[in-house]
Amino acid sequence: MAGADIIIRNTQLIDGTGGPMTAADVAITGDRISAIGPNLGTDAAEQIDAGGLALAPGFIDAHTHDDRIVLADPGMACKISQGVTSVVTGNCGISIAPVRLSERPPAPLDLIGQEPKAFFATFSEYFAALDQSPPAVNVIAQVGHSSLRVMAMSDLNRTATAAEIETMRSALRQSLEQGAAGFSTGLAYQPAHEASTEEIEALAEVVAEFKGFHSTHMRDEGAGVMDSLAETFRIGRTAEIPVIVSHHKCAGIPNHGKSEITLPYIEKALANQRITLDCYPYVASSTVLDPYRVQEASNTVIAWSTTRPEFAGQDLTDIASEMGVDIAQAIEALQPAGAIYFNMHEDDVRRILSFPQTMIGSDGLPHDEHPHPRLWGTFPRVLGHYSRDVGLFGLEEAVRKMTSLTAQTFGIKDRGVVAEGCFADLVLFDPKEIIDSATFAEPVKPAAGISRVFVNGSCVWQEGAATGLRPGRGLQRQGLTPLNFAA
Repeated sequence: MAGADIIIRNTQLIDGTGGPMTAADVAITGDRISAIGPNLGTDAAEQIDAGGLALAPGFIDAHTHDDRIVLADPGMACKISQGVTSVVTGNCGISIAPVRLSERPPAPLDLIGQEPKAFFATFSEYFAALDQSPPAVNVIAQVGHSSLRVMAMSDLNRTATAAEIETMRSALRQSLEQGAAGFSTGLAYQPAHEASTEEIEALAEVVAEFKGFHSTHMRDEGAGVMDSLAETFRIGRTAEIPVIVSHHKCAGIPNHGKSEITLPYIEKALANQRITLDCYPYVASSTVLDPYRVQEASNTVIAWSTTRPEFAGQDLTDIASEMGVDIAQAIEALQPAGAIYFNMHEDDVRRILSFPQTMIGSDGLPHDEHPHPRLWGTFPRVLGHYSRDVGLFGLEEAVRKMTSLTAQTFGIKDRGVVAEGCFADLVLFDPKEIIDSATFAEPVKPAAGISRVFVNGSCVWQEGAATGLRPGRGLQRQGLTPLNFAA
């Protein structure tokens, strides 16, 4: 092998397709994988002896709210430390563009930025900012429905008028032309709660023009989860686009066990349309502080509070006791705020993680004062706890859920597999040692077992520390291939 920049030798290669692990060397030239095979030639500027560690495609985080943090903290230690090389942003209807604000954004847009200057009027401006100050990871951006509504409507507590829908359609079309990859909704949240199914279908028609996709934080992930799935599938069929059920769960104590109903329903619908899910490997969720969610959780921990920041990381019951008020009064006193809700059952989490069409997505909230540990621990937790220790699925299947399945779902070309000619997004890890270190008590801790991480051929993480390199790119819309486009 002549002319390679890096050769990684003596690896146990997991190529991302789900196929069996094999012994191989991998050569990198520039930002691409230039050769794969046993005993590659020695002509390379740098040679790395992997010592039998596993080498896999860089993990693609299918569900993030990293829209702003990739600019505010471009080193992205929370992601590269766990092997993530690309992040999908703009989820749950919340995107950093196209947004024009004169005051603090409404919840949940404030999860990614609390000031108007945190947002961008167009995706052209956003991608230009990523080019000017690259992060350590690649970025795939969606257009958020709630962001469109905030831009187009003066009153969010109603359905949109025909003129307002047309304004949103125009902004969505422009955003997709400028490189956004797809369209997300967050129909459970106040800015979009009053939107009709027909409003979403009208917007989804625009997405179809670009062979994009629709991801959704559905209207209801608890008692009404089946109706919400039906609405999601209807939108996909009407617009003839793939749909992605975001962070699928059966939330709230009364709804534990419903995955035994939701998953067969999803599997049946797969016969007629393209559907994928994403899931994070924890029994607790996290979002804005909401009284209804508190009622259906076994306990609630405050992640951040603008008015009472000293309570971040504390249990809501303890806070109410300390303040000498009831829970409802404590919630009101803490607003605006975010919370972690222990509202799922382990059996549901395991069933959903195991479903063949489930991708891995952290749904981490990087701006929280006391974040959910999923921000730092999701991918090593799946590999170490659920795959190796619990035996929920094999290592190769775990990697597939983090790589090729995600790349195919979002139309990310030449990534998600280890193959000649693909981009050199790679993670070298120890299958025996990899495990999440972040906990609910100490959520900001790098995982164990990650040796090196490469993004576009450059090493961004090595032996427990960031290298400082920031070779990530804004991956502008490439469109879904026929394999993934709804028939």
